[in-house]
Amino acid sequence: VQLQASGGGLVQAGGSLKLSCAASGRTFSLHVMGWFRQAPGKEREFVAGISRGGGKTLYADSVKGRFTVSRDNAKNTVSLQMNSLKTEDTAVYYCAADRGPIQSSMPDSDPARYDYWGQGTLVTVSS
Repeated sequence: VQLQASGGGLVQAGGSLKLSCAASGRTFSLHVMGWFRQAPGKEREFVAGISRGGGKTLYADSVKGRFTVSRDNAKNTVSLQMNSLKTEDTAVYYCAADRGPIQSSMPDSDPARYDYWGQGTLVTVSS
């Protein structure tokens, strides 16, 4: 699975952005998907995850109620709608896919669960 994230940019605090991740291949619907982020000088952290069918989602406490993850298996895309952005949301955002049906169908916050990573898209939130 090859992943291409897009949609990052510069936004003022309180604003919104929508990130998208396009996946190649015919097996997209078999993969649990996740969004992670890495701020300068910090470790990569989990943001959100979504099950194969899209019915189950998981969020980091820091983004719960502000971010929404969704997927369109017909279009091989997963999205992250980010509202009420804060300066601390500034980071490079990565989409990731797990290994597929050999793993649990539930989203997971552990980055070790994910085998495929996109190149990242930078989100900068200004005050």
